[in-house]
Amino acid sequence: MRHRRALELPLEDSAAAPAPRQAPASRSGDLLHPIVGRADAATIAPAELWLAVHLASPSPPAQQNLERLGARAQRLTPRVSLDPPDSLLLEIKGSLHLFGGVAGLSREMAGECSRLQMPCMLAVAPTPLAALALARAGRKLGVSPSRTADSAAVLTITDLAQLVGKLSPLPLAALRWPQDTLNRLARIGVRTIGEALRLPRAGFARRFGTVQLQTLDRLIGRVSDLKDRFEVRPRFRRRRELIYELESHAALLAVLTPLLAQLGEFLQARQCGVLTLECRLRHRGIPPTRCVLRLAAPLADAVQLATLLGERLNALVLPQPVRACELRSGPLVSRILASGELWQPGEHGGGAAAQAPELIERLRARLGPEAVYGLRVIEDHRPEAAWQVREPVMTLPAAARGSQNDPWPFGHRPPWLLPVPRQLNERDGLPRRRGALRLLGEAERIETGWWDGHEIARDYYTAVDARGARLWVFRERELPHRWFLHGVFG
Repeated sequence: MRHRRALELPLEDSAAAPAPRQAPASRSGDLLHPIVGRADAATIAPAELWLAVHLASPSPPAQQNLERLGARAQRLTPRVSLDPPDSLLLEIKGSLHLFGGVAGLSREMAGECSRLQMPCMLAVAPTPLAALALARAGRKLGVSPSRTADSAAVLTITDLAQLVGKLSPLPLAALRWPQDTLNRLARIGVRTIGEALRLPRAGFARRFGTVQLQTLDRLIGRVSDLKDRFEVRPRFRRRRELIYELESHAALLAVLTPLLAQLGEFLQARQCGVLTLECRLRHRGIPPTRCVLRLAAPLADAVQLATLLGERLNALVLPQPVRACELRSGPLVSRILASGELWQPGEHGGGAAAQAPELIERLRARLGPEAVYGLRVIEDHRPEAAWQVREPVMTLPAAARGSQNDPWPFGHRPPWLLPVPRQLNERDGLPRRRGALRLLGEAERIETGWWDGHEIARDYYTAVDARGARLWVFRERELPHRWFLHGVFG
């Protein structure tokens, strides 16, 4: 009994002043009320008011869909924050008078969700975490997700003095704490937010960590809860209707040149570049022809973009004359501007690293994107599975590093592997290729791949043939112990 008073203190030390009396926990139906009419004199107006949008679909939406919804939500307020994987937060206090209060603004937000076919649960509270907890616990409070703007039901808490009382009956699972923490709290009879708030702060921090204690502080507004503002990634998009149809590639490039100049100004103003540029050529009665230009480094120069796009257009076969053209940029990428070198390439040690992206882009524009590609190292001991094709994207620092003698990431392995290992002849158990091979050094044993059905068990050697070529060969560890050629050193 002597600890009874300490357990009733709402997250305060027993030596501190007694906390003000909390409002009794309301029923779930009390949370559903419109914010209309004159406020009570005793109501404490919060400094902020947050609308939480919890997407109640069976599977979490993709990040791209969440960003689309965030872009639409910026029509209602500039302060929009994403809470992946399935939630969105809007600070709406400054926008209430523009949309008819909480009820009108919630209908607008529910309409945006319905247009994207995302059933949602809406909740309003003075703190971001409180609004999220209400929205996540909506089903347990008997509220169905809204699928249309007319069926939007909003769980609302606008009085800061009643925040703790109305959050108390909510389950702790609404805070999305680790399941181990929830199980430990359940073993001592703590399953709701109110029961967790009544625990002593010092003991709670010792047993469950300070992170959960800070979460409770942010929940009830004891400390600030700063949210990163979501910003829509800007993209360039311009379309030009033609007064007559065009069939010549040179004429199309002349029409696209002013659009490319606008793109260059757009990118220069933002100190950004693009890695992908799409040109859509629209015809009469058939789908548009797409011409995609993929770059090796972020580029913002309109002249260079026009040159590369002209190379791609020359290799394009037009099914019909073009009556409209559209230019679309990919996501903008930050550019790291670098100063030119004092010496030109080839003069007194002047490097050519800055010209590497331009060469790659010119080759891809002329030969096609499938003819020039990059390689990516994968963490796998099997040589044939330790690399993967990727886009040859280079940034300026990476291009500068390319001029230095970076160590080969595979150690003593050759950079040239045969597509399929070639079986070698042998005599007296030793491999032969244009004569007997001389094995150098110790064997590298590789036994792996049992988990995916592509198991290998090999002993690799570096070998030299009669002409001095250095080869990479291996011997099977399983019968019949055959020899194979797998790679060639430069």
